[in-house]
Amino acid sequence: MAASVAAAARRLRRAIRRSPAWRGPSHRPLSSEPPAAKASAVRAAFLNFFRDRHGHRLVPSASVRPRGDPSLLFVNAGMNQFKPIFLGTVDPRSEMAGFRRVANSQKCVRAGGRHNDLEDVGRDLSHHTFFEMLGNWAFGGEYFKEEACSMAWELLTQVYGIPVERLWVSYFDGDPKAGLEPDLETRDIWLSLGVPATRVLSFGPQENFWEMGDTGPCGPCTEIHYDLAGGVGAPQLVELWNLVFMQHNREADGSLQPLPQWHVDTGMGLERLVAVLQGKHSTYDTDLFSPLLHAIQQGCRAPPYLGRVGVADEGRTDTAYRVVADHIRTLSVCISDGVFPGMSVWKGYREDRAVRFSMEILKAPPGFLGSLVPVVVEILGDAYPELQRNSAQIANLVLEDEAAFLASLERGRRIIDRTLRTLGPSDMFPAEVAWSLSLSGDLGLPLDMVELMLEEKGVQLDSTGLERLAQEEAQHQARQAEPVQKQGLWLDVHALGELQRQGVPPTDNSPKYNYSLRPNGSYEFGTCEAQVLQLYTEDGTAVASVGKGQRCGLLLDRTNFYAEQGGQASDRGYLVRVGQEDVLFPVARAQVCGGFILHEAVAPECLQIGDQVQLHVDKAWRLGCMAKHTATHLLNWALRQTLGPGTEQQGSHLNPEQLRLDVTTQTALTPEQLRAVENTVQEAVQQDKPVYMEEVPLALTAHVPGLRSLDEIYPDPVRVVSVGVPVAHALDPASQAALQTSVELCCGTHLLRTGAVGDLVIIGDRQLSKGTTRLLAITGEQAQQARELGQNLAQEVKAATEQLSQGSQDVAEALRLSKDIGRLIEAVDTSVMPQWQRRELLATLKMLQRRANTAIRKLQMGQAAKKTQELLERHSKGPLIVDTVSAESLSVLVKVVRQLCEQAPSTSVLLLSPQSMGKVLCACQVAQGAMPTFTAEAWALAVCSHMGGKAWGSRVVAQGTGSTTDLEAALSTARAYALSQL
Repeated sequence: MAASVAAAARRLRRAIRRSPAWRGPSHRPLSSEPPAAKASAVRAAFLNFFRDRHGHRLVPSASVRPRGDPSLLFVNAGMNQFKPIFLGTVDPRSEMAGFRRVANSQKCVRAGGRHNDLEDVGRDLSHHTFFEMLGNWAFGGEYFKEEACSMAWELLTQVYGIPVERLWVSYFDGDPKAGLEPDLETRDIWLSLGVPATRVLSFGPQENFWEMGDTGPCGPCTEIHYDLAGGVGAPQLVELWNLVFMQHNREADGSLQPLPQWHVDTGMGLERLVAVLQGKHSTYDTDLFSPLLHAIQQGCRAPPYLGRVGVADEGRTDTAYRVVADHIRTLSVCISDGVFPGMSVWKGYREDRAVRFSMEILKAPPGFLGSLVPVVVEILGDAYPELQRNSAQIANLVLEDEAAFLASLERGRRIIDRTLRTLGPSDMFPAEVAWSLSLSGDLGLPLDMVELMLEEKGVQLDSTGLERLAQEEAQHQARQAEPVQKQGLWLDVHALGELQRQGVPPTDNSPKYNYSLRPNGSYEFGTCEAQVLQLYTEDGTAVASVGKGQRCGLLLDRTNFYAEQGGQASDRGYLVRVGQEDVLFPVARAQVCGGFILHEAVAPECLQIGDQVQLHVDKAWRLGCMAKHTATHLLNWALRQTLGPGTEQQGSHLNPEQLRLDVTTQTALTPEQLRAVENTVQEAVQQDKPVYMEEVPLALTAHVPGLRSLDEIYPDPVRVVSVGVPVAHALDPASQAALQTSVELCCGTHLLRTGAVGDLVIIGDRQLSKGTTRLLAITGEQAQQARELGQNLAQEVKAATEQLSQGSQDVAEALRLSKDIGRLIEAVDTSVMPQWQRRELLATLKMLQRRANTAIRKLQMGQAAKKTQELLERHSKGPLIVDTVSAESLSVLVKVVRQLCEQAPSTSVLLLSPQSMGKVLCACQVAQGAMPTFTAEAWALAVCSHMGGKAWGSRVVAQGTGSTTDLEAALSTARAYALSQL
């Protein structure tokens, strides 16, 4: 019996590894139970079960845009928002710090990065880029394996009514290389719950050991599988639920260390669960997708969806249905969370797939994708209200994105056709043109799409040239990449756990707000006395003392240093030992690590735990940050006043030099809007309004109209910054004060009155993506200098305008004016000046440049006509004119040659024009009757080579340059070559 069970287990292990996805259509029911409730009821049953039966707190889904996690493009698992708890870095004053047992349904996107299902979407019946992850968590040992397994089994078998004989489980079989024993505790738990030993399987680390990343918390997991076959034939197992037991931490050296606190992290895909409960063999057949598929069929008048895959899906119609349905769900959810098409996170997400499938296969009309947004909102809007709130914006952006892609596609086709007309029968399509059409070039078409368009026309692409361009682009990007900031000292999960074990309280950083405004308008920053609680070496090792010249991290009981957070740069300054004030310990930065403030310093002398120190912030640096932070709030408010309440801050960063603010905008800001925003800020600055700051319970800020906050974890109590209105009044919902002035949740340091901002100038704006604009601004004396420079440049532009209006009869003078305008364009484009003024001046200068170029062309044509007449009078009509002529530029010389050939079509002409320093210009044209033996390019090359120069052109017209003091010899060479060819 034991041998047969072992053999069966081996077969099932192979089956599980082979069958992660749904099989094709089948008429065998998944369950003998009657059809289950709708997906919305399945989701609600999960949440209600954990809240009502097991005391879990329900938390909303986080945005699919990761919160302060550069390792992710999108939130791709339910645990992402709880990373600060797993890593021990959660702010002890935040709401999250109080989480013990929670549950939710998390919006997830897997497109790009480590987890990328994009290319599989449409090909089978189970993959999606957007999906919902049902999960429950227990933090800090609130409960562990036994409770987690029991709850999961209870929900699946008693609440959802899944027959127990359809469920299989797996557990971790250990990893001798890592020194990990088999998880027999979990095995025994499943057996005690009544799971037969024949359906309890063990696997190694690849299947049953879960890791957050290359480093960080990890642990064994147990998975619950569902048998699609239902006991008929060989089992067909699909994973339903993964229960992870966070026990270890993967260190940077690859080793595993025990975590100070253990956690439970579980995840179950809603789409797959619903398919099981609704008796469907495909997630696309559930009510999460069927309304969408029906709407696609109605809108495209396509054949009905039949759920076919592979070769059975003739014409790829059903694949197109799945691609389009998945795409519109993903796009709608992302836009509702502020992730707009064109943002860097979309790199790798192929929006063109859905557009192409809908138009080319389903024959959808233009604008069709936008019409599906209301269907997505109807399906998901109750669970995720942000979809309902932003439905109009979602539909508009989807329509714009589709229209932009189709316009690019049409332009791409025209460019390809135009290029093909210039190629010979055996020529390959130029790599440079294909690159310009691609995602890396101007139009943003995928290269495989360009290749497909060429393949349809029977043309081969220069793939070697394309590889070369790709390598050059990669090298360019590497050079342009921002230098990686040196990783500062940091407290890892073990260091934080040790501090908590020792009962070390979080750092009291309230003294950072201890500053005042003197009657003369200057600020006074108090010092702060503190005790050294812990010292760390550069590698994070805790030590009792540090020696002379050593870079170290200091943990104090209190500090007046602002640690970098909320977009504001860290303070810098120095500390001294009490009683030894002549020895300064420079502090380069301060950062927050799980409620502790770690100061990064260099010790000029020995420093040890228990020392009493006095901290001094760099006053000029701090004041610069305060001015920029208050200015950022004013700018954020002014943008809302100018553009409307839909303008939301997406992020910011500031230091004493400048501030950066990212905001949502429907379109790029106009110069008039930029100027209006500046004027609104200036008005608030000139009024020298008081800035009120107060800590209040977080709950008081929940329903205040106009209150600005970000998708961040705020402490409780939270600090409120209000300009011109006391905080208590601003938070009164009846006052509507937050709609009239700047009121934000903010932990930063601010001015006490707005007047010290001095001035604000927006010096740059650019579209980060469709729907998001980045603004750069400066304040104070820098802003005033920028305004002065802007005025000076405006005067120069005015003078150039007047000079151009007077006209010119001389080509050289017109060329000088054109160059002056070019230099002005460069100066305006690169100078630190008001952006609204830059945009206006550049528009004027480009218009002036066009006028100047037109004037030059007219003067050159007139000059060329005059010289042409002189040459015709000097030369009797014949097969050849070779001569010298004065010309200010090569373009004038070419015009003279062309006019000569127009008036004497049977004559071949070559002209040389001596310039300063012995330089000589050359231009020639060969008569039609003299070709093909006689070509202009070869003629120019023979003459210019004689003068030590170079030439270029075509068979008909060519030009070049050289240097010589013997023009007669050059002319003789030209005549001799021509006569030898005629």
